[in-house]
Amino acid sequence: MSATVPQNETRLGVSAAIAAYTMWGLLPLFLIALRDVGADQVLVHRIIWSVPFGALIIIGRKQWPDVKQALRDPKVMIALFASSAIIALNWLIYIAAVQSQHIFEASLGYYINPLIYVLVGVLFLGEKLGRPQQVAVALAVIGVSILTVYGGKFPTISLVLAVSFTGYGYIRKLAPVGAMPGLFIETLILAPFALGYLLFFVPEAEQAFGTAPALTALLLAAGPITVLPLLCFALGARRLQLSTLGFLQFIGPTLQFLIGLIDGEPFTRAHQLCFAFIWIAAGIFAWDAIRRSRAPQPKPALQS
Repeated sequence: MSATVPQNETRLGVSAAIAAYTMWGLLPLFLIALRDVGADQVLVHRIIWSVPFGALIIIGRKQWPDVKQALRDPKVMIALFASSAIIALNWLIYIAAVQSQHIFEASLGYYINPLIYVLVGVLFLGEKLGRPQQVAVALAVIGVSILTVYGGKFPTISLVLAVSFTGYGYIRKLAPVGAMPGLFIETLILAPFALGYLLFFVPEAEQAFGTAPALTALLLAAGPITVLPLLCFALGARRLQLSTLGFLQFIGPTLQFLIGLIDGEPFTRAHQLCFAFIWIAAGIFAWDAIRRSRAPQPKPALQS
């Protein structure tokens, strides 16, 4: 029997993955529309409205048994408590970065995210870097160093986003729970804290929800905008090789970068040099991933 994924399934996987990364890449447009709302309130509503919308997806995909199984497993719940805290930090930093016109730094964080994954594999999983990966990491370090020294600014936002998202992905990879059930439980964990913060720490006069129909609709949309990309990603990840996903994932930060240009964010000489090195590193990384996926697999040893 061939383990090859049917062509129509592959096409569906590619379409779903492109949709996911495109939605993530266009997310700054949504956050720019909410610049008059504090990053804390945007985060709170993103969490709160993800719960009912996520529940609808869980019902539609008949995944309640997966949710119940995860809720009964203490090890899975410990992992999801940790991942929920990390993803909440990641979301808050990203929202604040976009609203304060630091979209380039946010984009940079997701360009270097795959390279951070590689370093995690080396440091914690005993993996070894191939020569192309070594070159890609070195170029990324040079790019970040140029922005730090020549630009006079350490890219804290970029590194926090990259490291936090890598940590989130690492924990979720170890936890035996699906993408949608996991996200639903994470938002369920965060929802009481989000609601409590909104009720007790945001003065009623400063609360944005309900002040204007358009603004209220945008905040309600934070739920679908959070959940739908992950659903598309889950559909794509099941049908595609990791090398294909690794190549497609650069759609997101590229769209973010273009939005930063349109938004009028200053693109300094330090940014230009930094991104040049990062783009070359990303290209080498993607090329190496595709090359590895096409390499012939070693035949299993014969049993004596």
